[in-house]
Amino acid sequence: MAARETDQRSPRSGRWRLQLPRLTPGRAIALLAGAVAVHLLPSLLPMWIAVALAASALVLLLVAQANRAPTWFALGFAWTLVCASLAIEKRLPADQHGRDFEVMGHVRGLPEVQEGSTRFEFVIESATLDGEAVALKGLSRLNWYDDAPPLAACSRWQLRLRLRPPRGLVNPGGLDGERGAVLRGVVAVGYVRNGGQSRPLAAARVPCIDAWRQEIAAAIAQRFPRSQSSGLLRALAVGDQQAIADADWQVLRATGISHLIAISGLHVGMFAAFGALLARLFWKAWPRLTLRVPGPLLEAPVAMVCAFGYGLLAGMGVPTIRTLLMIAIALLARYARRASSVAQALALAATAIVIWDPLAVLSAGFWLSFAGVAILLAATRPIGTKQILWRELPRVQLVLSLALLPMTIWFFGQGSLIGPLANLLAVPWVSFVVVPLTVAGSLLIVDLPAIGGPLLDLADILLGALWHVMQWMAALPSAQVYFAATPIWAFAMALAGIIWILMPRGVPARALGVLLLLPLLVPIRHPPAAAAFEVWMFDVGQGLSVLVRTAGHTLLYDAGPRYPSGFDLADAVVIPSLHALGVERLDRMILSHGDSDHAGGAAAVQRAFPGAVIESGEPTRLAIAADACRDGESWRWDEVDFRIVAVTAAAESNDRSCVLVVSGSAGSLLLTGDATAKVEAAIAARIGPLRHPLLMSLPHHGSKTASSAAFLDALDPQLALLSSGYHNHFGHPHADVLARLRERSIPLLNTADAGFLHVRFASGGHVARQGRDESRAWWRVR
Repeated sequence: MAARETDQRSPRSGRWRLQLPRLTPGRAIALLAGAVAVHLLPSLLPMWIAVALAASALVLLLVAQANRAPTWFALGFAWTLVCASLAIEKRLPADQHGRDFEVMGHVRGLPEVQEGSTRFEFVIESATLDGEAVALKGLSRLNWYDDAPPLAACSRWQLRLRLRPPRGLVNPGGLDGERGAVLRGVVAVGYVRNGGQSRPLAAARVPCIDAWRQEIAAAIAQRFPRSQSSGLLRALAVGDQQAIADADWQVLRATGISHLIAISGLHVGMFAAFGALLARLFWKAWPRLTLRVPGPLLEAPVAMVCAFGYGLLAGMGVPTIRTLLMIAIALLARYARRASSVAQALALAATAIVIWDPLAVLSAGFWLSFAGVAILLAATRPIGTKQILWRELPRVQLVLSLALLPMTIWFFGQGSLIGPLANLLAVPWVSFVVVPLTVAGSLLIVDLPAIGGPLLDLADILLGALWHVMQWMAALPSAQVYFAATPIWAFAMALAGIIWILMPRGVPARALGVLLLLPLLVPIRHPPAAAAFEVWMFDVGQGLSVLVRTAGHTLLYDAGPRYPSGFDLADAVVIPSLHALGVERLDRMILSHGDSDHAGGAAAVQRAFPGAVIESGEPTRLAIAADACRDGESWRWDEVDFRIVAVTAAAESNDRSCVLVVSGSAGSLLLTGDATAKVEAAIAARIGPLRHPLLMSLPHHGSKTASSAAFLDALDPQLALLSSGYHNHFGHPHADVLARLRERSIPLLNTADAGFLHVRFASGGHVARQGRDESRAWWRVR
């Protein structure tokens, strides 16, 4: 790739001849831009177009020597298009959603044992459907409920699985599960059916690194059953993050050191440097070796072996593989004895990653890794320059934190004000002290516990000491700051502002670059006008959570579900969505009743937004303190009227749902919880006439026991909103309810099909938006 460009015609024949193109940073950027362009498409182009474009670009590069940026762009675009099309083809077809498959395969990674279930990754090697073989192969994410047997890493099984495509929830600011599935190569998700009929198969006769990792993780857990650092040590040793508590994750995020607990590129690079140091000590002890092979050439393979070994111990995740690829390119350049600039090295690494996995550019880690390396190289003084470490480290850390701020806010919607200081303490402590002790102890804990155990004990003590400091820092006021979602132009301006601020001394008016950060840090908001309001129905699966916002107030109706496994949709969806929408406080939270699909996330919301007034139709069933809803209670916010309707005499839990009526100048909204037909007449009588147009959430997720004809006729809604799970096993919304809506020409918007729903009531009526229309992408499960 670094070959010199010469005349591409043979001097004797005058014919064109094959010659490898020369890679430059500009061409690498063009290749990368082509890969990014594919991910901006709402749907993929046909495969034949991708293949034809890729072949044409290769001919132009290798034969015609059209070494121009457009050719490299076309090559990146075509290759990414091919890989994206193959990823979609491997995915379970949508028409096979919810079918039962007989599969054979093996467990990958470390299974996560929870109360009542075991979550694990399973590589499907072969599959049959209704007795006939189907072309379903690849990685699946599964749950084994109830009496799951102990699952050993790498063990082979024959299982009966109920599978579905990896379809995720779509919300403002929420994680994109479908994009994550494409990145990891997940072709299906599901659970084990008829567990008693599943059987283990003979193990493959190949070494299993994951089984070794599982043994190490179990040994660490057994040695530190009550230590707060146990989960952190397992994460640092073998990449096993399942034992890290939610409170610990909050500390990691608030202090900005999450990257240290993950198997980061810094740790892999550190082990590569350790290998190079070992090789250097070896050849310096026997200098005669360098008479035949130069010392740096002895260091490169040893460094790669050490980095690769740590990558195996860490589980060889996609970020680890990317780091190893970058290290390998740097070491190969040294082995080839070629001088290479920083820009050329980064260009080679970017090109190699795009060729190996062009879908990697969808990952935040890809961009943060490259930006971090480039910034470190740019901020570090040249080798040979006299440096004072205690001055250099804070400067570099400050530059790195400032430079990565726009990306951190753009990708994660949050930032840590104390992150630079926390990293200044934690990076050298964890990377150069805790990690070496942890890895050394982990390698010995199974076979030589008398040596490995004390090493891990020392790592536990040192990590515990640091952790006390991190907890104190995380508890400081405004340690973690959340930012509302912003448009792409604000992100681009912020990047330009950071580049301007970090320009060398002598560049005039560098401080003015701060102004370019303002649209990202303080986004322009468009709150509803007086007497207007807006509604967000979040996509929380089979549950409910609705945000109502006026010009100066916010109300949350229901908090989404929390499952017995501990997975909380409030933490995963509701709270991130509120932050992305710029909600800084909740004035009121109404929990319709006590069912977990409506009130399960209440405790998490209360922790994130303390101080809100909390009411419920069933306050005694909640895990948090709440007042009982009072029938007829009303208030006015910003010229918008709110009123509560509560049938307190109802016998059943669902019918005690606290119903909310919201009325503004442009129309009304009715939120009905899980009320059924038994109390619908009483609700309609208490509500009375409402300002039209009226939008109504279908009671009880569209169950056949609700949304009676009399109720619909009494209210005459112009639009029905529904929150339900995609292909949920309850059959919501019921066919009878859909028929009643069709008879009355009432359109229905369902989060299961549309993602989040956003309705704005303003002058002239209401405008409704759907999440899947707003965030179209080729990786969406149709």
